Amino acid sequence: MWNQIPKTTPETKRTLQNKTALITGASRGLGRSISLALAEAGSNLALVGRDEKRLRQVAEEAHQHDVEAETYTTDVSNDEQVTQLAEAVTSRYSNINILVNNAGINIRKTVTDFTPEEWRRVIDTNLTGPFLLCRAFIPHMKGRGYGRIINLTSTMSHVALPGRAAYAASKTGLLGLTRVLALELAPEKITVNGISPGVFATEMNRSFMDDLEQSKIFLSKVPLGAWGRPEDIGCLAVYLCSEEASFITRTDILIDGGWTTQ
Repeated sequence: MWNQIPKTTPETKRTLQNKTALITGASRGLGRSISLALAEAGSNLALVGRDEKRLRQVAEEAHQHDVEAETYTTDVSNDEQVTQLAEAVTSRYSNINILVNNAGINIRKTVTDFTPEEWRRVIDTNLTGPFLLCRAFIPHMKGRGYGRIINLTSTMSHVALPGRAAYAASKTGLLGLTRVLALELAPEKITVNGISPGVFATEMNRSFMDDLEQSKIFLSKVPLGAWGRPEDIGCLAVYLCSEEASFITRTDILIDGGWTTQ
């Protein structure tokens, strides 16, 4: 299931034709699904991640949709590397219209078991990374009358679980950043929204999915009783980037099968 990608059909709407999207964490999981969905909608891609081989594979898949796709190996938590990324991407593409901050990590430990280094690693990747990307690319998005920023927040922005202290703190902070950016960028017609996924069938969750007992425990808390499909996140991202969603900003959309209602 985690290898499924959107399929091109003759009826596919190229709603993002002539747009360019930068997606972090694009080499796998939800980032891959978002990238391929945006490509299917006609957007050119700047694919960012730390696994060059996997990024190239995603780029090859994106090329099947007759779009341009370039790969950039970058640690999003590193200020210098993000600056270099911005220089490389803006020299390759004349416009960046869409920024998807998807890169993230999770370390599951109780607060007292965390080392400061582990804490900083999660915060730097999940929260400082989106800040650095926004600081670097927003100047290139202004003045065009259109722009979209999507931050992959989390259900942990809304509820809590033991052992998720750093992750929940980082994603809650990202939700706050999303709201502030929405206000700051509204005059530029740049919308800023969050997507909060629940349990999805990605490689990150493969160990839980393959463990029937663990999977049963997870799904017992999901009213719809199933793992989310990564392509559903891709479809949502395409909608938020479309003209039809031009009046939606500062919103965080929970896509969790109803998990957070309990």
